[in-house]
Amino acid sequence: MIIGIDPGCTGAIVVMTESRNYVAHLNMPTIKVGTKSRVNGAAVAAFLRETIGEFTAHAYLEAVGAMPGQGVSSMFTFGHAAGVVEGILQGACIPYTLVTPQAWKKRAGLIGADKDAARSRAIQLYPDLRILDLIGKGQAVADAILIARFGAKGEAA
Repeated sequence: MIIGIDPGCTGAIVVMTESRNYVAHLNMPTIKVGTKSRVNGAAVAAFLRETIGEFTAHAYLEAVGAMPGQGVSSMFTFGHAAGVVEGILQGACIPYTLVTPQAWKKRAGLIGADKDAARSRAIQLYPDLRILDLIGKGQAVADAILIARFGAKGEAA
């Protein structure tokens, strides 16, 4: 199994076979901690356990970094979410690779394209996957799909 992860509280996780067949997705589950949203690590771990089972898996996690113009608080929240997911992968003994946005977008032919281009590409590849029709949640799933496809062997994403 190949796992693609778009980290963050509005991200998603996609599981597919090595031959790039879609298996399942999870829009990042969150919980409220005070006024802040945090990734629900227990829900992420349960999804991975239930979806992968005894199969061998490798995860591809988008490498996060500071983005120009993003506030300190939102950057902390984003980094915290990515750290929770990375910790779950380590705790579950799932090998993983950090992938820069530039690397997976280049493989998918999206360098210089607008943000919605990933969703358009994912719809071309998985036309029956209705979550992709939604602009917000569909975008996160599209990114996770293309991150997973980056890790799958074979031709370009």
